[in-house]
Amino acid sequence: MEAFWGSINAEQSWLVSSQPSEEVAAAEELSPLLSNELHRQVSPGVSFGFSVFNLMNAIMGSGILGLAYVMANTGILGFSLLLLMVALLGSYSVHLLLSMCIQTAVTSYEDLGLFAFGLPGKVVVAGTIIIQNIGAMSSYLLIIKTELPAAISEFLTGDYSGSWYLDGQTLLIIICVGIVFPLALLPKIGFLGYTSSLSFFFMVFFALVIIIKKWAIPCPLTLDHTEEFFQISNATDDCKPKLFHFSKESAYAIPTMAFSFLCHTSVLPIYCELQSPSKKRMQNVTNTAIALSFLIYFISALFGYLTFYDKVESELLRGYSKYLPHDVIVMTVKLCILFAVLLTVPLIHFPARKALMMMFFSNFPFSWIRHSLITLVLNIIILLLAIYVPDIRNVFGVVGASTSTCLIFVFPGLFYLKLSREDFLSWKKLGAFVLLISGILLGNFSLAFIVFDWIKK
Repeated sequence: MEAFWGSINAEQSWLVSSQPSEEVAAAEELSPLLSNELHRQVSPGVSFGFSVFNLMNAIMGSGILGLAYVMANTGILGFSLLLLMVALLGSYSVHLLLSMCIQTAVTSYEDLGLFAFGLPGKVVVAGTIIIQNIGAMSSYLLIIKTELPAAISEFLTGDYSGSWYLDGQTLLIIICVGIVFPLALLPKIGFLGYTSSLSFFFMVFFALVIIIKKWAIPCPLTLDHTEEFFQISNATDDCKPKLFHFSKESAYAIPTMAFSFLCHTSVLPIYCELQSPSKKRMQNVTNTAIALSFLIYFISALFGYLTFYDKVESELLRGYSKYLPHDVIVMTVKLCILFAVLLTVPLIHFPARKALMMMFFSNFPFSWIRHSLITLVLNIIILLLAIYVPDIRNVFGVVGASTSTCLIFVFPGLFYLKLSREDFLSWKKLGAFVLLISGILLGNFSLAFIVFDWIKK
């Protein structure tokens, strides 16, 4: 333990004593050393393509179902600007994380908190990661609980109400025990590369179906079999997209986007298992994953919004379930998106379990018993949350405004300002300062409006 803290103090002393030019040179020398160490640990490593798929799987999940609702409450241009801003800031914050990872020779978000602010910093980061990942996993399971019974019932003819396979809670328990728990027990994140690539193609298929079905649902929406859900309106304004639109529901925009682009807790674990790891290679993995995710997010949100306009649901699949309940393509894509969301849950288990390990068992050797018990406890927690949380929008709003903004904006900017010895007027430090202030303002502003909306209701 003393040796560990001695190494921490020595590395911190090196950071403090370095001048800006020396820091760059030292980082350049340290980079290959760190890369070699990482390469030795996980040789031969995970390929570039599988690393992109893994990171995309960490990025894309339940958020894709909530962005059309966000576009309806911000307008097409407003949504586009906000989504682009969050994507760029997210990519830049990963750049800062990787820079600090090279400077400090550590490969975990929690240890960056330790370097910056000691043990309290590590505990705060680990706690934030655990809360955010639990919120993310529970939101994925919440989608499965609400949509899987509906998807199964659409394939059935006749009355099967009351059957166990149409009960969301029963299906959720079976899935958590039979699929999520075994996959989450895998010791390395790279093993999920094949399932992640499959999940990515499901998301692409989802986006293509959203585009196709835009012309299958007329506007204005008519009654027919959806009488209890939609009102007939002949007003042409109902079918005109809005470029900018703001309402009290717009408060959910930034939190939902932050929630949708958060991959920072998975970046460093993926970096550790990357084949021939280097800062540049991992940044290319991140930029590729964020760019592809942005494209799929935008297409899905745009055509989902242009299908339902102001009547778009907070969870996009509900609209198609109500208006096209027995459409074969919609039924197929629903199963695909549910499977893609399901495959994301084990991936998010890794950073959550790692954070718990670092908080309570950092000085203990690996143990399969402890590994399995922590995975089981996490599984039980997210299962209970998925059963009792009523609306996915609440998860997007609260988790996105609090923990997601901290992990994407606040922590990377704050840690870089603390650890880097560059001049404050350097581009990187100014960027880190903007990242920090943006995260604090956007997170607090959104959270205040969400809480006010709850109180008002």
